[in-house]
Amino acid sequence: MAVFDAVLVTGANGGLGTQFVQQALDRGAHTVYATARTPREWSDPRIVPLALDVTDSASIAAAAAAAPDVTLLVNNAGGANGATVLNDNPALRALFDVNFFGPLAVAGAFAPALAANGGGALLNVLSVLSWIGVGDGYSATKAALWSATNTQRAALADQGTLVTALHLGYTDTPMTAGLDVPKNDPIEIVRRAYDGVAAGVFEVLADDLSVQVKAGLSGPIEALYPQLGARERHR
Repeated sequence: MAVFDAVLVTGANGGLGTQFVQQALDRGAHTVYATARTPREWSDPRIVPLALDVTDSASIAAAAAAAPDVTLLVNNAGGANGATVLNDNPALRALFDVNFFGPLAVAGAFAPALAANGGGALLNVLSVLSWIGVGDGYSATKAALWSATNTQRAALADQGTLVTALHLGYTDTPMTAGLDVPKNDPIEIVRRAYDGVAAGVFEVLADDLSVQVKAGLSGPIEALYPQLGARERHR
């Protein structure tokens, strides 16, 4: 089977999610499962709306049973709620449920189908904030998923499943609507992500910012966090 034969996208109602659905069709998908807590209607008969709450185990199991032919799973669903890591709090735990435990549970539920369908691929939508903690609780959830993605990549290799991580900076989606910053075009980000999957690469750095920040991980930590240098100067 080709990796784009049957694609399942979590968080399909959002800005990136909609592009993941549409561009999968452009790449020849015969079925795209467009999932969300409250699925929307789509005009293309190849798109199958499917209810999926990534924080609910019963919902995940039902979706896996309804989509046994999946060859590419796009773990795109996520959220931001302003949670902080400075103390243990319900908002932070809720964010980890959506951004970390949810994607892990979805991947685990669909891994047998991917194996049965020739291995296929898993695409985890991460962030440049996986590598830099300026996003507070959000950064922590994406850093955790980055680490887990590395583990998934090794664990699923024997069944022939490609695990690709997508890293990107601010992108023009509903999540960033209130931010007055330069933003990526979702069309271009998804194109690069799918190009990476098609090429069999393990990691897609979808914009210059992601390239720069990852390169900075090998340098002094003060280069990524200038405020640390300011602290030293005030000693």
